[in-house]
Amino acid sequence: MTTNARRTEEEIQEFVASAELSANLQRVLVDLIELHLQGKQAHWNVVGTNFRDLHLQLDELVDFAREGSDIVAERMRALWAVPDGRTDTVAATTTLPQFPAYEQSTSEVVDLIARRTYAVVDTIRSVRDAVEAEDAASADILHGLIEGLEKQAWLIKSENRKV
Repeated sequence: MTTNARRTEEEIQEFVASAELSANLQRVLVDLIELHLQGKQAHWNVVGTNFRDLHLQLDELVDFAREGSDIVAERMRALWAVPDGRTDTVAATTTLPQFPAYEQSTSEVVDLIARRTYAVVDTIRSVRDAVEAEDAASADILHGLIEGLEKQAWLIKSENRKV
C-alpha cells in the first residue's frame, strides 16, 4: 500500500531573500554595472600599441559584466528582492575606483581594467560565504562570475606581461 505524498497548498512556501542576501547581491550588482561602464569608457578612449586587440577584448569584458549584472538582478527578482541599478545608486555604492577621463594608453588601460576586474572579484568573494549559507543557487551564480571575471582579468593583464 502506498501513501499519498502530496503536499497541501498551505505547505508550499516561496523562498524570499533576507535583507542580508538582498544587500549582498546588490553589492555585486552595482560593481558589475560599474565595471561594464568603466570597460566601455576604456574601450572608447584607449590608444596605442595593440589598440585593436585590446579594444575588442574590452568589449568581451563589457559583455560579460553586463550579462552578469542582468543575471544577478534577475536572481534578485526571482527571490522577491528589488535590484537598484540606477546611476545615482551605482555611483554612490560601488567599490571600484573612479576611472580616469580622457585617452589612456593601452598599457595603462590594461592595468586599470585588470585592477577593477579584480576589485569586483574581491566584492564577490567577500559576500560569497554569507550568500552560500542562505541560498546555494545564488552562490552558484557568484562562483560562475568569479571564474569568468578572473579569466577576463588574466586575458587582459597578459597584454602587459613580459617574459
